[in-house]
Amino acid sequence: MPVTSLPPDDSLPPDGTVAPGPSLARDGSLTLPPDGRLSLARDGSPSFDGRPGIPDSLGRALRDLRISVTDRCNFRCAYCMPAEVFGRDFAFLPRTEVLDFEEVARLAAIFVRLGVHKLRITGGEPLVRRDLPVLVGYLAALRSPDGEPIDLTLTTNGSALRALAGPLADAGLGRVTVSLDSLDDAVFGAMNGVDFPVSRVLDGIAAARASVLPLARWARDEGFVLRFIEYMDVGHSNGWRLDDVVPADEILSRIDAELPLEPVAPGYRGEVAGRYRFRDGSGEVGVIASVTRPFCGDCTRARISADGHLYTCLFAADGVDLRAPLRDGESDAELEARIRAVWVARTDRYSELRSDATEGRPRVEMFALGG
Repeated sequence: MPVTSLPPDDSLPPDGTVAPGPSLARDGSLTLPPDGRLSLARDGSPSFDGRPGIPDSLGRALRDLRISVTDRCNFRCAYCMPAEVFGRDFAFLPRTEVLDFEEVARLAAIFVRLGVHKLRITGGEPLVRRDLPVLVGYLAALRSPDGEPIDLTLTTNGSALRALAGPLADAGLGRVTVSLDSLDDAVFGAMNGVDFPVSRVLDGIAAARASVLPLARWARDEGFVLRFIEYMDVGHSNGWRLDDVVPADEILSRIDAELPLEPVAPGYRGEVAGRYRFRDGSGEVGVIASVTRPFCGDCTRARISADGHLYTCLFAADGVDLRAPLRDGESDAELEARIRAVWVARTDRYSELRSDATEGRPRVEMFALGG
């Protein structure tokens, strides 16, 4: 199915002001503006990043969309899908409840019209989804309203990358992020294995601290950009404790002691990783510090789960169903209005509020959202 981006919205007034928008009720019903017209919202001032788009209630623009194509994974990482919870009998989504590629592409095109410039394919493990290069081809064909290509990337555990790297690149994938817990076989196995005792998981977490410097040295020597992510309290199955978090300051100090670092300015507003380059000019590393350095104030990300629910925060309790109206025949304009109504009402800032008071709040598991 050939996919093209939606045309620019000619109904926008020249001053960039926004007419009253649609509203979404709890039952999923949609109320249109008084004149019945749907227009692409535009932030009338360059208060966020100077580009057209829809701001949420805290002024954060919609720029990034993470698309989960499956809730299944061939690993059982302790921090995401621990084996003792997600065993052989765990009931994953039936195939009929997962969005097909045409549905994903249609929603992605609507998000691009609303200001999204970056699409990231996630899972579960996205490479277990059959014929994934077909979807990549659909998404690579999208263009922003001003005709620019979309930044299309994918996050994977890398287990099937050798076989699929070529087809994915040929289909138009721009970049790949590989999740790698350690270069040490024993530590790596403990972090992603199946049917192992809890003690091995705890040992793996402890040993991972010692993996920081070897990983940084390897990435620098190989010419890769390495990103460390603080252990996060996503979902309720990973046994998260604040005491288990290796904070960004510790990660950076371990690297800096042997491979001196200096900070780098963000490449764009909303970039989640704090960036640091090696002082000898040989590359850079980054740290995504959701726990110790929350970045909610500049978060521009929305997420679509494999079953077509829209989430506006990684730590959300629930999402808004887009699959049902999509399959019930709603037009692109109506779907756009639903998405816009959700985003403009967004108030999420979980990581800034993280405390004893948030500990018991319901949260969706990370494998369902794609991280």
